[in-house]
Amino acid sequence: MRIRWLAIALILPLPAAGQTPLSAIEWLGKNSPTVRTGPVLTEPPVSRSATHPQIDVRPLQALADPVGLVPASVTGLPQELWQESDGKTLATQVASVPVRRYPAMQTLLYTLLLSETRPPETGGEALLLARLDRLVAMGAVEPAQTLAETAGASSNPQRFRRWFDATLLTGEEDKGCAELSANPTLLPDYGARIFCAVRAGDWETGALLLEAAHALELLPEAKLNLLDRFLSPEVFEGAPALPAPAAPDPLTFRLFETIGEPLPTTTLPVAFAAADLRDLAGWKAQLEAAERLTRTGALPPNRLLGLYTERDPAASGGIWDRVQALQRFETALDHTSISGVEKTLPAVWQAMEEAQIETAFATLFAERLAGLTLEDPAARAVAWRIQLLSADYEAAAQTPPDDSALSLFLAALAQGRPGEAPAPTQRAQAIANGFAPDAALPERVREALEAGRLGEAILRAMDYFDRGARGNPVDLSGAIAAMRLVGLEDLTRRACLQLMLLKRSGA
Repeated sequence: MRIRWLAIALILPLPAAGQTPLSAIEWLGKNSPTVRTGPVLTEPPVSRSATHPQIDVRPLQALADPVGLVPASVTGLPQELWQESDGKTLATQVASVPVRRYPAMQTLLYTLLLSETRPPETGGEALLLARLDRLVAMGAVEPAQTLAETAGASSNPQRFRRWFDATLLTGEEDKGCAELSANPTLLPDYGARIFCAVRAGDWETGALLLEAAHALELLPEAKLNLLDRFLSPEVFEGAPALPAPAAPDPLTFRLFETIGEPLPTTTLPVAFAAADLRDLAGWKAQLEAAERLTRTGALPPNRLLGLYTERDPAASGGIWDRVQALQRFETALDHTSISGVEKTLPAVWQAMEEAQIETAFATLFAERLAGLTLEDPAARAVAWRIQLLSADYEAAAQTPPDDSALSLFLAALAQGRPGEAPAPTQRAQAIANGFAPDAALPERVREALEAGRLGEAILRAMDYFDRGARGNPVDLSGAIAAMRLVGLEDLTRRACLQLMLLKRSGA
């Protein structure tokens, strides 16, 4: 059986608040590859016989350079992750694998999408485009932009379209426009060419292109009306606002912003939330965007904390109550006030549950909570569960707050031995069954592993995990067994702890 084992580091290091994340060039500067010196022996020894040597033939595509942002030495994933699979099949899986409910599954998907891997022998372009599209769909616009640049954004129109749209959302449209001006055939979009011409100060060219677009009806009427106001704002001063489109593309979004009629991002796909992280947006819009991006795993927790503590809440209700609850809790924590923490912890935890950003909160505060001796039983139970949702879950398992069936099971699960404690629920029993030595793999996962299709097998296991979380105990056990078999022990435990502790609808 050709089952590949791997050890994988799933929690990638994230920049702390106030630090500037390293670019790919800066990373290479700090991690220079080893340079071979001296003679390089590339020829085999002289043959001792006249027989033809055995020649190993491999498709040229197999030698393609790996594409990704995170090296295999960090992710633990092999560069041949996608080999033996069809790229179009993988593209469908990447686009549809469900990860919305559980952060551990989001982390695994990001690792698959960003790891340096070679394209499969067939359908490699389809897989790359699917990786870019899924990153954007999850709100990770900057990584998508960088991945496209690494792969060669100008290699073909499909890659360029995605890269150009990403620059519009990250505020680096000048970079995209410069490339479009140099290679206009990469994007046969009159709207983009008009936008870029005006951005570059060439109003005459923009006006000429817009006139041609009107005469030849090259753009929808709504886009033409928008471009008219973009080029000649003084003509439309005092005119009624344009109707907001139901599904704007990134260019339409930026044009509305440029003419002074910015579109709210709360009803748009999460990718547009990235635009609200810029200083152009108000604090409330930045907070709402940060929460949305944190829910999809696209924003480091420290970035969220920085926004939460930037200033005093401006009002009450909704997001302001969450800001106030977190600030009060952090104040009590900073003063090492046991009574203050016990008083503020339940409220802030309820707020984090409402926003579904519990694991981000755990990442930020679990270690500090572990250093406190809380006396209130309710607060102590909440603090323990927060620690179980952090990277230090195994240490927390040593000190359960009580001897209830649930606490004992969670402690055993965190140590990788859930079968040693009675299962308090059907879901807990399914988890324990998945950790059993004789747990059966789902048939489709087993077939993929036997054929050496590791990446496909992991994606299928993720799909089975979601089915199991929705109520199918057999699928849940099979997914757990599969992920542990390929070396995802840490991720499996964290996913199961999240399954037991997080309140998710439909799960």
